[in-house]
Parts: sequence; structure tokens; C-alpha cells
Amino acid sequence: MRLIGVGVGPGDPELMTLKGVRALATAGRVFVPVLDPADVGRAEATVRAHAAHERIERLVFALNERTDAGRREHYWDEAGRRVAQWLRETGGTAAFATIGDPNVYATFGYLAETVRGLVPEVEIETVPGITAMQALAAAAGRPLVEGGEELVLLPMARGDLGALHAALERDATVVVYKGGRHMATIASAAAGRGAVVGSHLGLPDEKVQPLDAVDGPLPYLATVLIPAVRERRGGKL
Repeated sequence: MRLIGVGVGPGDPELMTLKGVRALATAGRVFVPVLDPADVGRAEATVRAHAAHERIERLVFALNERTDAGRREHYWDEAGRRVAQWLRETGGTAAFATIGDPNVYATFGYLAETVRGLVPEVEIETVPGITAMQALAAAAGRPLVEGGEELVLLPMARGDLGALHAALERDATVVVYKGGRHMATIASAAAGRGAVVGSHLGLPDEKVQPLDAVDGPLPYLATVLIPAVRERRGGKL
């Protein structure tokens, strides 16, 4: 029996690897994370282009919980028990779809830990997916990094400006995830760096704009790209 964490990219069904598509197409069950069991989440919307709908099952997670660790872990455990039950009953292969990459700020690692504890013999694999920062760089026409530049990825759900200022002082390319509520302060810190922000990346209503043009908060999953300072072509080689 196997459990495969499949990265389905930012939301565009075409931004999936062939390996990921194959995993979704051949798995006996495809589990998808949702906030509300009545809703089609972004992961499921992407999966529906590649897997039969009757093989898709929703697992509820506290995806927007930032303070109550007990509540988060309750949902991780409940979801893990359901996946473990399916694996025991069928002995087959299950896939778990996650937006972006299953090893980058993803729910899959928590789920897999629970499943492995309940079904020690399960084989666990991951299939990488295109991340939001890659999708934003492509949409904005901006290279992520050049030459010897550093790349710093910061989650800013809690608005940790200290970490952001420290990264900017290193002249690194800085990508900010989960900073939708803090756009004004991020924009102030990144002034003069030509930063861009993308929301609903990979979806029909995708929007990419200069960070300094943003007026007010953006969705939780908005992504900010703050390029390193580049004075001339090839200057960082």
C-alpha cells in the first residue's frame, strides 16, 4: 500500500507534471484538503481535470487556523485516520493533492506522519509541484535569482517584519508567502525594490501587479516577489 503526496501547482491544471497527472489518474482514491466539506477547494478544482470525480474524497482541515494548535492537530489526526482506514481496507494506492509542492509549507507532511504511525508498513512518496513563487516569477517576467544571489522564502502570516528586514539587508531575492493581511507593511519595507505581488495565481482571476500599487489587504495566499538589486546584466556571476 502507498500514499503519494502530489503537488498540483498553484491552481492551473496545466501546471502539473506528467508524473503528478499519472499519480492522480492511477490512484484508487484521491484525497483533497478543504476548509468546508461543502466547498470545492483549489486543490480539488485542479485535480478534477485529471481524475474521475467519484475517486475524489474531501478531508477537512483547519486551513486558516493560526492560533489554536489543538484544533489544527485534531483535524490532522482525523484526516490521517480516514486515510489509514482506506489503506487498510483496500491495500491500494492513495494520493493526497496539495497546492504548490507537498514539501513546501504543505499539509501533507502532517497527514503523512499520522498515517505512518497508524499504518507503519505504508510506503510514502511525494511528487513535486510548481510553487507559487515560480508561477509568480513566470507571470511577472522576473527571474527569481541570478548568479550568486540568495533566495529567501518567508511565511508572514504573523507579520514578522524583523525577518523581512533582515532578508532585505542581505540583498537577497525575497519571496513572501501568506502575507495578505500585511501588504501595507511589506510594501513599505520593500520600497524601491521593484516588488510584485500575485493573487489567485493559476486561476482565471489571477492578478499580478506592482506591490506599491496595492491598496489594502489581499487574499491569504497572495505571494510577493522582491527581487535582489541588479545593477547590470550578469553582475552577480
